[in-house]
Amino acid sequence: MPGPVLDVSTTAMCMHGAKLTHAPSQTRVLVNGSPALVVADVPTIAGCPFQLGNKPSPCVTAQWMAPATRVFANMQPVLVQSSQGTCKSPEQAPQGLAVIAAVQPRVKAM
Repeated sequence: MPGPVLDVSTTAMCMHGAKLTHAPSQTRVLVNGSPALVVADVPTIAGCPFQLGNKPSPCVTAQWMAPATRVFANMQPVLVQSSQGTCKSPEQAPQGLAVIAAVQPRVKAM
């Protein structure tokens, strides 16, 4: 589905409110001066308050799915606003979807 391309300045968080921090795997393709994010990028999550019962089980990483189908950066599909990220615990158990709160509005991809 077409939508704005995600870049390092994109604001995203786990469904428990902790912010995703992206370290882009490619830096050649820029969107408004910031590296575009690709499906291979694995963001880190710090400060997630989620618990299972009395055991802390914070979200620590996310895995992105459903990237653009026609736009690539260094041979990797770029992420768009409709991409879905699954947040994961330290044991890699899925804990919900990432929430994309703000994106750059100028560059779009399909």
